[in-house]
Amino acid sequence: MLGYFSKIYDAELPHRAKTVYMYLKDRSNTQGQCYPAIGTIAKELHLSRCTVERAIQDLITAGFLKKEQRWRKKGGKSSLLYTLIEEE
Repeated sequence: MLGYFSKIYDAELPHRAKTVYMYLKDRSNTQGQCYPAIGTIAKELHLSRCTVERAIQDLITAGFLKKEQRWRKKGGKSSLLYTLIEEE
């Protein structure tokens, strides 16, 4: 058994999406949530920001990821919250 990556391995997704999914999984909490910046993901994976953004959209479209904008108390934008969607 391949463990928690088996569904992502079997999915018809580009390599970029699988790589970003594994990155987010590695950094997520027990609820499957994390909030790294696009620039941080790109830098650590040695990918362009555009490639990371496309990968995130691939994952959302395929039903593996949910993205929510977080807001500061005074109304300004904060980081994005990513939630991994894991079906049992």
